[in-house]
Amino acid sequence: MTADREHRVTRAVFVLSSLVTVVLFATPSLHSLAYPLLLLSTLVHEMGHGVAALFVGGSFVSFELWSDGSGVGHTTGGNSRLASAIVAAGGLVGPSIAAAISFLAGRRPGPARAFLAVLCIGLVCALVLVVRNPFGWVFVGGFALCLAALVLKASPRASQIVLVFLGTQLALSVYSRGDYLFTASAQTAGGSMPSDVALISQALLLPYWFWGLVCGAVSIAALLVGVRTLWKEG
Repeated sequence: MTADREHRVTRAVFVLSSLVTVVLFATPSLHSLAYPLLLLSTLVHEMGHGVAALFVGGSFVSFELWSDGSGVGHTTGGNSRLASAIVAAGGLVGPSIAAAISFLAGRRPGPARAFLAVLCIGLVCALVLVVRNPFGWVFVGGFALCLAALVLKASPRASQIVLVFLGTQLALSVYSRGDYLFTASAQTAGGSMPSDVALISQALLLPYWFWGLVCGAVSIAALLVGVRTLWKEG
């Protein structure tokens, strides 16, 4: 396949993935099919908190994922207001950054397959080190097994298609769950707690909705970079 035709296929996968996702979430009778995508966005959101905690010198202690699609990541360290705000923001901008990286790797079949292998290894590490409840074990473990089977058995082209599809889900989740950027509390199966933007507000002052706008803008910027990278020639 020529480079030009390969790039057209990649663009087509992105457009088709977007359309399929919109239909899944807009059609009530198809919500059960979109359920794993909801769990995926929660997983990446909470992993974003964990990675941000490690970035500021803290620790990612544990992660719980529940069947209603909610989750919580527990972190320690980052003994400053700025560090606390970065950890809280990590979950909000994490999906868009992950989507942008997925689009970058998804431009070619070979790098896409390699990136899925890295994701699989990361999920296995998370399963062993931080996942702490049965539902989380089932979903994260099952997801890791699916990625392992894809990397080992499927073609690089199939890996590319799946990676672009997953990246599209994460990109669209920024908008489908955008109301969370503008709420002061989060309702999870583990109980009610301050939202991420409320935690940023506590750390850095200014209203929580202001930080929702900031995180939303960062997410949009990351997605624009990712989509432009996926779409451009060469």
